[in-house]
Amino acid sequence: MTRGIFVTGTDTGVGKTFAGCALLRALGDAGHRAVGMKPVAAGFAANSTDNDDVIALAAAGNVVAPLRDRNPYAFAEPVAPHLAANTAGISIDVSCVVAAYARLAERADAIVVEGAGGALVPLDARHDMLDIAMALHLRVLLIVGMRLGCLNHALLSALAVQRRGLVLAGWIANELPPGMPWLAPNIDTLERRLGAPLVAVLRAGTTPRIAPAALAPLGFSPRRATSRRDRKHEP
Repeated sequence: MTRGIFVTGTDTGVGKTFAGCALLRALGDAGHRAVGMKPVAAGFAANSTDNDDVIALAAAGNVVAPLRDRNPYAFAEPVAPHLAANTAGISIDVSCVVAAYARLAERADAIVVEGAGGALVPLDARHDMLDIAMALHLRVLLIVGMRLGCLNHALLSALAVQRRGLVLAGWIANELPPGMPWLAPNIDTLERRLGAPLVAVLRAGTTPRIAPAALAPLGFSPRRATSRRDRKHEP
């Protein structure tokens, strides 16, 4: 049975891809066939028609899958998805994302789905990022960029998740440069108030690691240890 998790953040640039890649590597090390999915991406890498986040997620996973499934919607303009879609003359159809996820589930038993921007970033006039999590019936992992204002941003994001009837499975504290003063007390505050387990504390600019024991609250059970040679699974 394939299990997935929806990764959202308290804002753009808070380390969703950084944390998502760490999660994919931890899942691979635990024996899962793990693949990353970015349903909607805006902004291409230099001299490329691929998005940096999509490239990073592909490198961190261990399943080969078509780009059209890993990234159903890709826009050149690095702006909010609904604006990028309007500029391109395209409508973002959540049902297409659901179909792509189903195809990935035929290849993988663990799927890390990364949203764009924060939890309520619009997809069109009526839908936002959390509508993707709802359509895929996924629990949510919140990435909190640890900087001034993070308490309010994290608690509002958690409230938005809960108001949709979604489960906040856990959260990750990502220490952004420069180092946040009073980091530990801020993490302690969120541990008390978010009502979800702290999965990891990461630091931008380092190699992020997620402990195998942290996978269980996210719904992933360890399978077996894998070697580097066993990382990529063919379809």
